[in-house]
Amino acid sequence: MAGRNGRTVRDLRRANRTAVLQRLYFDGPLSRFELGPATGLSSGSVSNVVADLVADGLVQEAGSVDSDGGRPRTLLEVAPGSGHMIGVDVGETRVRIELFDLTLTELARAERPLTRRGHEVEAIVGHIRDGVAEVLATAGLAAERLLGVGIGVPGIVEHTAEDGAVVHGQTIGWDAVPLERLLRAASPLPETVPYTIDNGARTLGQAEMWFGAGRGARNAVVVLFGSGVGASLVTPEVEQGRAVEWGHLTVRVRGRRCRCGALGCLEAYAGAESLLARWREAGGTVPEDTDEETALTGMLAAAYPPGGTAADPVALSVLEETAEYLGAGLSDLINLFQPERILIGGWAGLQLGTRFLPAVRRHAVSYALRHPAEKVTVDLGRLGPDAVTVGAAILPLAAFFARGGRRPDPEPQSPPPAWRTALRERTPR
Repeated sequence: MAGRNGRTVRDLRRANRTAVLQRLYFDGPLSRFELGPATGLSSGSVSNVVADLVADGLVQEAGSVDSDGGRPRTLLEVAPGSGHMIGVDVGETRVRIELFDLTLTELARAERPLTRRGHEVEAIVGHIRDGVAEVLATAGLAAERLLGVGIGVPGIVEHTAEDGAVVHGQTIGWDAVPLERLLRAASPLPETVPYTIDNGARTLGQAEMWFGAGRGARNAVVVLFGSGVGASLVTPEVEQGRAVEWGHLTVRVRGRRCRCGALGCLEAYAGAESLLARWREAGGTVPEDTDEETALTGMLAAAYPPGGTAADPVALSVLEETAEYLGAGLSDLINLFQPERILIGGWAGLQLGTRFLPAVRRHAVSYALRHPAEKVTVDLGRLGPDAVTVGAAILPLAAFFARGGRRPDPEPQSPPPAWRTALRERTPR
């Protein structure tokens, strides 16, 4: 029966379960006494919900603490083995697949390196299919125990009634690829296990906001700096994050040609692929068969040699110019969105690391308006190179929370309609 606000008893129970689960997840272990004020539920409701969650195996005891003059209070926590998710990062240089338990502890991983022509759709679908089967086999986990598979991809993701998630990845040659339908057709998983697909910069942003350097910020931009560049914007109005094609802002009219086909994009100057190309054009030695990560390591060693050895002036000049382009690009984000924090992640951003960051900060401040520039901090992300896969795994996890800890329906919708609500309601400890 629906109440005056249209909510049924089932809706209320689901909301109460969600509130308790999320509070234990982000702030636990907690006692039943602490859960009352933390969730706004009565002591009776907390007891009923906890009993229900314990019976379902989602919550377990985690010791006890002394109380003031009374019996010790039992602490509760989310049971790590009560759910499992797979996160997939379809990156520029590899496909990474990781299996996590409910507390996002990694249980198994598989990686598939990509060649220059590695983004052929059939190849990517095969890598994901085989990688999912591999991590399940490594962990000895039945596919039926998965809550879902989250996938971060380059490009714009839209959702259609017919095909589910459709990817427009112009820089990798994808034009309206019905990735969700293709994965489902080739899937080793039962129909009850959903695929949730989103932009890779957005999943990186979700991971940093939940568990990394973005925790506690209301306004933040998380930058994915890899072969190309992208960003995720988080504001009070868009708490679940929104991917922005920051790498395709025009920074030089009639400039270098970008992978997207346009001229003068930020990515054509600041992405690792273009950075290495510019070094090669200026005389740097980059063997053709060297992968980008190895080549960037070599460029950094040439520009910043150990032991007082003379730096390669060409490598140093290209890196300094790249830092200025990145800083100028960040100034656009500062002026447009006035974030509290800008976080730089992605394999190239992390590899360049602190040596690169002071110059990027300096240029960002110099190109931005003074008032918003004084209020922003620019730092590296904290979650390392696996942040995109962690963020991808958060997609089915958030949907699980939004369902009150219930398993996916036999006929899941795409995308799960309530995952955004779970992201909005989460409160980091």
